[in-house]
Amino acid sequence: MNYTLHQLHIFVKITQTKSITKASEELHLTQPAVSIQLKNFQDQFEIPLTEVIGRQLYVTDFGREIAIAAEKILAEVHAINYKTQAYKGQLSGKLKLSVVSTGKYVIPYFLSDFLKKHQSIELILDVTNKTKVIESMEKNEVDFAFVSVLPEKLQVEGIELMPNKLYLIGSEKIDNNLNESPNSILEELPIIYREEGSGTRYTMEKFISLHQLNVKKKMELTSNEAVKQAVVAGLGYSIMPLIGIKNELLNGELVIIPVKGFPLSSIWNLIWLKNKGFSPVATAFLAHVKQEKTKIINEKFGWYLDYIAK
Repeated sequence: MNYTLHQLHIFVKITQTKSITKASEELHLTQPAVSIQLKNFQDQFEIPLTEVIGRQLYVTDFGREIAIAAEKILAEVHAINYKTQAYKGQLSGKLKLSVVSTGKYVIPYFLSDFLKKHQSIELILDVTNKTKVIESMEKNEVDFAFVSVLPEKLQVEGIELMPNKLYLIGSEKIDNNLNESPNSILEELPIIYREEGSGTRYTMEKFISLHQLNVKKKMELTSNEAVKQAVVAGLGYSIMPLIGIKNELLNGELVIIPVKGFPLSSIWNLIWLKNKGFSPVATAFLAHVKQEKTKIINEKFGWYLDYIAK
C-alpha cells in the first residue's frame, strides 16, 4: 500500500461529513480533487470504503474501521510535530476555543499577539451560538469558551473581560420619549430576533419577560450579521450588541433608539471547566490573557468604552 497522509486526512473528513461536497468545503479543496483522492485511496483496498445509495454517501463498516485507524495515524503525526517543536524550545500544540457569535468581534484581539509569538500553535476556533458553545464545553471538547451568559448547570471558572452592552437599533430614528416605559416603544415595533440558543436572544427575552411586554416578533434569523442586514434594509428593529455595529453607526446605516432601561448589560467571560487539566498551550494562553487583558481592552476597544461611558 502507498497511501499518503493527505489521503488519510481527506478520507477522515469524508467520514465525518458523509459528503464529498461538505468535505471539500471544510478542506478548502475542489470537489474533483477530493473525489480523485478518495478514488486513489479506495484503489488500495479490495473492500469498499464507501458506497452511494441514491445521492447519499455512506461509509461502510470496513470504511469506519479504516477511518479510526487513520485518525490514530494522523494524531501520532501531530504528536511528532509537536514534540519536535517542543524539543526546539517552541511552544506547540492545539488551542481549542468555542465562541458565541458576538464574541468574534472581541476574541481575535486576545489571540493575535499570542499566536504571533507562538507560531507553532494550531488554533481551532468554533464560532456558534450560546447553546452549542456550552455543549462543547460540557463534552470537554475545548480548552476555553467565550460567552456573555454563564452556564447555569456547569461548574466553571473564568475571567471577566469586557462589558457587553445591547441597544435597540433601527435604520432610522423614531419619535419617542426616553422617560416613557419600554412598553410604549417595544410593543409597537416589529422586532427581529436571533435564533433559540443565542445569548443575545436570552438577554433580550429576559428583559421582555421582566417587563411583561407583548412584543411583535417580525422574524427570526440565525446570526448577528443576518439580523444587522435585515435592520439596515428596513425590515424591522432589533436588540443588538454595540460591539458588532460600529461601522454601521458611523456611516449612518443604523441608529440607536433611546429606550428607558437600555442598554441591557452582560459581561463577556473567558471560561473553562472547573478542575480542568490544561495543556501547556492552554496554560500559556490563560497567562497571556491575565497579563495583557487591560492593555488589549484599552488599545483595541477604546471607542467602545468611550461610547458606553456616555
